[in-house]
Amino acid sequence: ELNRRANQLAAYLRSQGVQPETLVGIYVERSAAMIVGLLGILKAGGAYVPLDPAQPGERLGMMIADTAMPVLVTQAALVGLLPAHEAKTVCYDTDAPLIAQQPEANLPDGATADHLAYVIFTSGSTGRPKGVQIEHRGFTNFLLTMAEQPGMTAADVALAITTLPFDISTLEIFLPLVVGGQIVVATRDTAMDGAQIAATVDRYGVTVLQATPITWRLLLEAGWTGRAGLKMLAGGEPVSRELAQQLFVLGGELWNVYGPTEATVWCIIDRLTPADDVISIGRPIANMTAYVLNERMQPVPVGVPGVLWLGG
Repeated sequence: ELNRRANQLAAYLRSQGVQPETLVGIYVERSAAMIVGLLGILKAGGAYVPLDPAQPGERLGMMIADTAMPVLVTQAALVGLLPAHEAKTVCYDTDAPLIAQQPEANLPDGATADHLAYVIFTSGSTGRPKGVQIEHRGFTNFLLTMAEQPGMTAADVALAITTLPFDISTLEIFLPLVVGGQIVVATRDTAMDGAQIAATVDRYGVTVLQATPITWRLLLEAGWTGRAGLKMLAGGEPVSRELAQQLFVLGGELWNVYGPTEATVWCIIDRLTPADDVISIGRPIANMTAYVLNERMQPVPVGVPGVLWLGG
């Protein structure tokens, strides 16, 4: 059903001019329709630009203007909250009758490995926010590598709690689909409440949970007692040894994951153990490289500080 609905949306988007390299905004609440929207944009050959209803109007307006997106997927209740724009609006609820008239079959391939998959804006902590353009080849490499390590299979249940404009959301949404697993889409309220996250993990038998250290601490402060065998991924900010030791006794495997948006989500990973004296970010994933260099671009000796350079 998910595939059929995504195909119909993709066909409708193509009728609205979406093709490879077309940037399509997606401005929706967290629900199954969000997944349909993302897949529909990609199936049409376009690249999605996530816009969060919780973001300030000024930031939304900047992103819409910067990308000059010609099409924007949203829902009727949110249309009035958008700043002024010139994009063609596709509402998956009010336009449902038109979308339902589209064919349910898979569309002929549109995008190639060199076309854009998504554009996600940086936080703006080092200046004006910039749109990072990620191609399918880097995105595919990331997903297929993550399926092997830390690992995910068709038997897994992943909880999606990350807002779409944060690129780690791509792992929670697309990796389960790639391996045939299950996604539980947390609502905005659930994703911000440690007790609700804990209850959702138990209710749906979640086996993989990715979160920032801040969110892991939310869980601990809510009195979370853990879940046997839970595969835990922590990233987005440094993982302290204290937090790692607390998590070891509450689940199964604990992975430290690292990477800037420009390098396609996580590009360096490490499985942590209770015996670790120092928390390491680990080693590069497949087809990625990492170097610690000095100001002359020369590798530094072990134990000497330098700057981390990534490639691949």
